[in-house]
Amino acid sequence: MNKDYLKQRIPLLAMIFWFGGVFGFIYEEIFYRFDLGEWVKRGTTFGPWIPIYAFGGLLILAITFKVKKNPFLVFLLATVASGVLEYATGWALLQFFNTRLWDYNNEILNWGNINGFICLRSILFFGVSGVFLRFIVVPIFEKLEKKLPKKLWLCLCFIPAAAFVFD
Repeated sequence: MNKDYLKQRIPLLAMIFWFGGVFGFIYEEIFYRFDLGEWVKRGTTFGPWIPIYAFGGLLILAITFKVKKNPFLVFLLATVASGVLEYATGWALLQFFNTRLWDYNNEILNWGNINGFICLRSILFFGVSGVFLRFIVVPIFEKLEKKLPKKLWLCLCFIPAAAFVFD
C-alpha cells in the first residue's frame, strides 16, 4: 500500500473503526442476554461501542489486504489475529491495570478457553465476522462512498468515529 492509497482510505477506515465498535457492542449485548438472561450494558464507554472490536476491524482489514479475494484465508487470518489481539489486550489490562474486562471462565460456550482471555467460540465468531467485514461491509461502504456527495460521506465517516474516539 502506498501513502496516497492510505490517505484516500482514511474516511473508510474511520467508518470501519466506528462500525466495528458498534458491531461488537451489538454482538455482546445479544450474547450476554442469552448468557445472563438479562440485558447488560457492555463496554467501558458511554456510547454503544466497544473499542477492542473497532481496533480488531482495522487489524483484520490490514492483515487480510493481500488475500482479500480468498474467503478461507480471510477467515483464518481474522481468527488468528483476533485471538492474538484479544489475548494480548486481556493479559495487558490484567497485568498493567489490574483490570479484567472479560472472563470466559464464567460464560456459556467457553470451550477452548485459555486463561479466560480467549475461547474457541469467540475467535471463531471473530473469524466469521472478518469474512463478513471484508466481503459484505467494506463493499457496501465503498458503494456508498461512490454514490454519496463527498461532504456527506465524510460527515458519515468522521462524526460517528469522532464521537467514539472522544467517548
